[in-house]
Amino acid sequence: MSIKAVDLNFVYSGGTAFEQHALFDVNFEIQDGEFVGLIGHTGSGKSTLTQHLNGLLKASSGALYFNGENIYEPGYDMKKLRSKVGLVFQYPEHQLFEIDVLTDVCFGPKNLELSQEEAEKRAKEALALVGLDESYYKQSPFELSGGQKRRVAIAGVLAMEPEVLILDEPTAGLDPRGRDEILDVIKGLHDQRGMTIILVSHSMEDVARYAGRLIVMNRGSKVFDGTPKEVFRHYKELEAIGLAAPQITYLVHDLREQGVELDPDITTIEEARKAILELWEGADGAGAPEHEADGQAKAGTVGKESSGDIHV
Repeated sequence: MSIKAVDLNFVYSGGTAFEQHALFDVNFEIQDGEFVGLIGHTGSGKSTLTQHLNGLLKASSGALYFNGENIYEPGYDMKKLRSKVGLVFQYPEHQLFEIDVLTDVCFGPKNLELSQEEAEKRAKEALALVGLDESYYKQSPFELSGGQKRRVAIAGVLAMEPEVLILDEPTAGLDPRGRDEILDVIKGLHDQRGMTIILVSHSMEDVARYAGRLIVMNRGSKVFDGTPKEVFRHYKELEAIGLAAPQITYLVHDLREQGVELDPDITTIEEARKAILELWEGADGAGAPEHEADGQAKAGTVGKESSGDIHV
């Protein structure tokens, strides 16, 4: 499975006074089983791009291939594409409407003209994937917590058995517990089932921790495409387009300026903790060298605005 965009352009309200060019010659290819983070400032074209990937929007020019087929060729089965490329919109729980959880998750499969029995089978499997057991089946989705509602909405897409799952800001508006629950579900879908994941997020920490590849959008164009470490090396350029590196990256650079020999490509708290402990344990004598100890002592005060409450 692959998704390939070739010179993709899109114009909203083309030929009118409200014309707005949203995508400019976007090119990329996503292979089966990748976990891709799609990041960019508000208005960068992220959501517009994701809506092209399952055919909700049609490019003004260019081509989009799914499994080697151009989806813009006459006669292409868009219904089949949308069952294979699942899109979870931001705040998907706003789309919940059925009387109970199981009935809501059955809605998509039944629209595929599956029998009630097969639709329920898929719905139950999807709910299990997001960690909701049979005790939730007959509960009203409107009485669940925010994180549980979000999981029900994701299950509704998973019940369609997609090969690709696109999630637009899936943790937006959730408390820390709900956020962690959703990210654990997404990670499990990728790690245990090999599902291709495209995660749209404003959290640099989340994409650094979970994604294996980042695509960065700015004003409708792709500006970076690489591993998190490759992309976050350009944190100064990211700042110039309204983004940033993970908070720990700034702390690591602050420590390096104090003489602590840390890898500048560290992008997660786990990596930083491990590296600092290795430095400390590898030091000769009773403690770390003076410049390292001094750097660690200053970790809580250097660059507070950029690093936030980080404990390594």
